[in-house]
Amino acid sequence: MRPNRPVTAILCAAALALTAAACGPGDGEAGGDAKPTVAASLPGGTDGVKIPDRLKEKLKDHGFDLEKWKGGEWKNWKKEDWLREAGDYINPIIEGLWDPDRMRDAEQPQRPAVDPDAGKDQGVTDPTPAPVSAKPAGAPYHQSVPESGKVFFDGPEGSMVCSATVVKDPAHPGKSNMVWTAGHCVHAGKSGGWYRNIAFVPSYNNAGKPAAQLKGAPREQVAPYGVWWSDWAQTSDQWISTGGPTGGAGAPYDFAVLHVTPEKGSGKSLEETVGSALPVEFSAPAVPKVAAITATGYPAAAPFDGQKAYQCTDKPGRLSLSANDPVMYRIGCTMTGGSSGGGWVAAGADGKPALVSNTSIGPAKAGWLAGPRLGPEAKGVFEAVSGKFK
Repeated sequence: MRPNRPVTAILCAAALALTAAACGPGDGEAGGDAKPTVAASLPGGTDGVKIPDRLKEKLKDHGFDLEKWKGGEWKNWKKEDWLREAGDYINPIIEGLWDPDRMRDAEQPQRPAVDPDAGKDQGVTDPTPAPVSAKPAGAPYHQSVPESGKVFFDGPEGSMVCSATVVKDPAHPGKSNMVWTAGHCVHAGKSGGWYRNIAFVPSYNNAGKPAAQLKGAPREQVAPYGVWWSDWAQTSDQWISTGGPTGGAGAPYDFAVLHVTPEKGSGKSLEETVGSALPVEFSAPAVPKVAAITATGYPAAAPFDGQKAYQCTDKPGRLSLSANDPVMYRIGCTMTGGSSGGGWVAAGADGKPALVSNTSIGPAKAGWLAGPRLGPEAKGVFEAVSGKFK
């Protein structure tokens, strides 16, 4: 029987005093014996994606050799080598690293117990919502939730997983390569740095097949629209400086934006490939004025197994962890670890569906989820990533 490693990141492990809803480490074999290679062709080709010279130079600037990195140096998590500053993000494409079995094995989180009363009397907090049973998203996911998918990444404890959403890029109308997820799905927060080998898989397990049918499945089955590596990621300064696996620290700022590029170049953007992207709403109504929010994710902790997409719809309430931090949205939902980073959708200012939050934290025993209300800080992160690739 393969052992599970202890979880280390907020909803990717979260021992939040309002726990987690996130990913978790894979089994003892995850990432152990992979012998990946780095693609070397130009974007738009059919045999991979070139590692930009600027990225090679950046690795060298930090004392890393690209050949050693792709050969396994990325597994070095010494504190002095774990890059954490906002501008230190490095994520070279390692072609073939995320094979179907490694993706499947990255979805077995352990959820630590937490204090259920944490945050109860801080700021404005509405009564705890009644649990809302998560319902399976309609398969094929490409038709029901085409913007949704999974984010895979490696940390000191092994391979981990979160959920994410394709979002529109105003700098590239109809051709976005931007993905929204949680901050703790890309950066360890106060005690660590950037995770590695971050990749997005839209419409993971598109047909919604059970786990038993995925063992040994071809990559095209679990990743029908390809594997998209994050060539840039950005999260809030607040998450980097204060975020942590306990107490809900940094949760009101627990969001991140990825810019992605295909492992196998097709010449098409992510938005063109999946056929859809959601706008991000940074001026959503106050929590009491939101009629309903729908959260989508790939929960992995029991009774779920991380292989299928689920959804919850509920009228949100308020959750305040600190009187000095923005209030968070909170909804009833039984999704568990692995759903972290998944998009929360509500009617935008124009009445059309828009992304208004993402799954961040939840209680030790599933029943509700909370996500940051996107404001100026989130808009700043979003615009910085968009502007970087104009």
